[in-house]
Amino acid sequence: MTVQPKNSGENVLSKELLLVAMDMHYAIQTGNSTTDGETNTLTSLCVNGNSCRSSGPRGDICPCLVDSILSQWNYDRSILEADEDYMSTLNTADEKKLAAILGLPTFDNGNVIAAEAFKISYFLADRLEIIDNAESDPINDAWEEQVFLETARSVPTAYSQLKVDYFAARSFNDEFGNAITGDLALVQISYVMAFLFLGATMGRIVCGTGSRWTMALAAMVTVILSTAAGFGISSLAGLFFGPVHSLLPFILLGIGVDDAFVIVNAFNRERKLKRTAESNTELANRAARSLARAGASITVTSATDLVAFAISSSSALPALASFCGYAAICIFFLWFFAATFFSGCMVLDERRQRDNRRECLCCVTRKKPLEEGDEDGFEEDALSRYFRNYHAPAILSSFGKMVVILAFSGLLGYGVYGAINLPVEDTQRAFIPADSYVQDWFKSSDSYFPSSGIDLYFLFENSTEIYGARGQLANFSSRLTGLSDAAPFIAEPNLNETYQNVIDGYFEYLQTTGGENNILGEDGWPKNETEFTSSLKNFVTNPLGFKYVTDVAFLDDGMIGAIRIKSQYVGLTKLSRDKIIDDADRQIQAMDQTRELIESWKNSDLNITNIFPYSEKFISIEGFKVIREELFLNLSLSIAAVALIVFLTVASAVTALLITMSVAFCLVEILGFMYLLGIAIDSVSVINIVLAVGLSVDYSAHVGHCFMTKGGEDKNQRALEALADIGAAVLNGATSTFLAVAVLLFSSSYVFSVLSKQFALTVGLGILHGLVLLPVLLSLFGPKPFASAEDGYIDAKGAISEETSDKDITEINSGVNGANFNGGMVVSSTKSVDIYVNDNNPVVSSNIERSDYDEDLEVEC
Repeated sequence: MTVQPKNSGENVLSKELLLVAMDMHYAIQTGNSTTDGETNTLTSLCVNGNSCRSSGPRGDICPCLVDSILSQWNYDRSILEADEDYMSTLNTADEKKLAAILGLPTFDNGNVIAAEAFKISYFLADRLEIIDNAESDPINDAWEEQVFLETARSVPTAYSQLKVDYFAARSFNDEFGNAITGDLALVQISYVMAFLFLGATMGRIVCGTGSRWTMALAAMVTVILSTAAGFGISSLAGLFFGPVHSLLPFILLGIGVDDAFVIVNAFNRERKLKRTAESNTELANRAARSLARAGASITVTSATDLVAFAISSSSALPALASFCGYAAICIFFLWFFAATFFSGCMVLDERRQRDNRRECLCCVTRKKPLEEGDEDGFEEDALSRYFRNYHAPAILSSFGKMVVILAFSGLLGYGVYGAINLPVEDTQRAFIPADSYVQDWFKSSDSYFPSSGIDLYFLFENSTEIYGARGQLANFSSRLTGLSDAAPFIAEPNLNETYQNVIDGYFEYLQTTGGENNILGEDGWPKNETEFTSSLKNFVTNPLGFKYVTDVAFLDDGMIGAIRIKSQYVGLTKLSRDKIIDDADRQIQAMDQTRELIESWKNSDLNITNIFPYSEKFISIEGFKVIREELFLNLSLSIAAVALIVFLTVASAVTALLITMSVAFCLVEILGFMYLLGIAIDSVSVINIVLAVGLSVDYSAHVGHCFMTKGGEDKNQRALEALADIGAAVLNGATSTFLAVAVLLFSSSYVFSVLSKQFALTVGLGILHGLVLLPVLLSLFGPKPFASAEDGYIDAKGAISEETSDKDITEINSGVNGANFNGGMVVSSTKSVDIYVNDNNPVVSSNIERSDYDEDLEVEC
């Protein structure tokens, strides 16, 4: 807890404010907490220690370990109130201790005369227990919430002359968990928005002929089924579930909706007759043709997504590996349910529409007759006509291609620059909402106590070596002095909070008490290892040494297994974009230099070889060391997997290469714009980058595959037809993905906020590459179409021969009219040109004049 005057800049060491602080402390000291019917106070939960001066009356708090300048008056208000020269009493404390515990102190001839803040630190004994395979400390947690935090929150009203910033052991989990939990409601909103968009774009908005709200619901159910199945199988496989896994419903929603649009688009385009003219068998055949068309496309994207996540599931970062394992399993089920459940629902919904039954009450037939247009089959919607008539002609013109190539070259150049400069940062603080009291505590700590930082422990093993080096261990603080200004950045050992040495405390105890049973030798230590161990055990289990009880581990035979000496790093922070953040680079330097320092001790006069440093933060710092390498390694492997899967499924090396280039350029540019937006490399952003691989593949692979199904020699025309065919479905899928995460732009959670920004980048850049850059590349370098696309192909200057009409042709993808054959008869086309071809009948069109033809039935369109 950091105590300050209400008015910033005033002297907190006035007697009036110290008395108010003493009252606040007394409320914390005497407050009661209840856990399972058991009442506890600070004095029953604290770490034992000597917190008071040796002189004067000693209250109940004195046996507890509490760090504060209030100890100069034994935490007794009456003593402070009666002290006429309280500043002299304060200055009897060690100057180094005062410098460490006071915020921005002012000294005059070695005496403190003013300060802007001071700290009060309460230490509770460790009561961790394993509950449901997780660590928990319900007793201490209850006291922190019911007494410490409650008193701190009451300061503005109960102790109005003061301002406090505070932090408890439970604070980080509370605030981070509340941010995540509070924003989980946004998941529901995102699904509602996706449902509304699906219903509005898959069919008509108003319920009736052509509406597809039932299919929108089926798409949502597909995602929910996939999520439930994937989570269940992942848990069964033993993969752990962490906070970041809450992103998966958004990911699956985006990918699942995209697949739904592609399947529905293919199903629509395969309709050759009016709805009322289709039998159940013809509907089933249409579904089969649509899955033959769309199934390959969604299989390409699902396979690349699955492989990309599967590769990243082998990451050295546990959170990333587990997340990607979950994602890979969920995507398999997403593909499975889209190809089965969703497609089955689509056929049933089409039957409902054919039979003129209501959307929600499908057993009830409408009284109003079914409304159908003059067209026998599929008619392009407005968005497809936009791609055909405006978008494609613009980017596929000579000038348009030049603009596109130049613009994307600039984007790629900035992406490379940003990716090179993208920093690795410790974003732990960002996980806490900006309006949290924890952020206020961070700020005051940075301002008043910049030397306070990460706890560091030196662990020593081997009882014999510890006894042999007892004198050196008691004087261990000398080895840590003067290391605060440069790596390893270890704080000066002058305060309980920054330094605690059980051997040093034990030696002072021996000198004060003389030991027991005359065990001391001439050097002031027990005469042998056995007596040393026995006496040390007695020391840490009595009130004078109980604060060290967790610093010594004894073996079953009573000998010392290990001891630890507590130290602390200075505050390793930096200013970034006008915010103070933890400096990951200096943390790495501190950890590495600490290890090198210990190795140098082993090779010098320290007679202990079993020594190593430990900090809870080391796990995160080790992650900082490898996370950049892991990011680029996983990206490289994922892109390679994309290239291989696309090549195997598209069966064209050139198309696979162009799709892979489009995806790779998109990912590089996402990294560049992350740098622009101030998103650093951390565990959250790395996961989102892996997600970006899957999403960006979807946008490009659909277009590339569709291009290969368009016949003809004119690559510009094939690119145009591909955009007119699949462009609307891809754009609708991307829009629904963006709408699903758009609500998260307003989230207070760091996880969701970063997700929404990176998703927006992925969707925006992915669509630009899939619907702008890739068509241009395909028009320039695209290969020939599939052989099946060339069979019976008709173009503006081509012909249909008698030989062609006799063939059993089921589908022709035309560069001009996309005509489709049914038993040798062209029954529909995307340009509404109805051409009937039979051996003895003329060629007739409803949209063009009678054409000339000869005995070979050559048609000049």
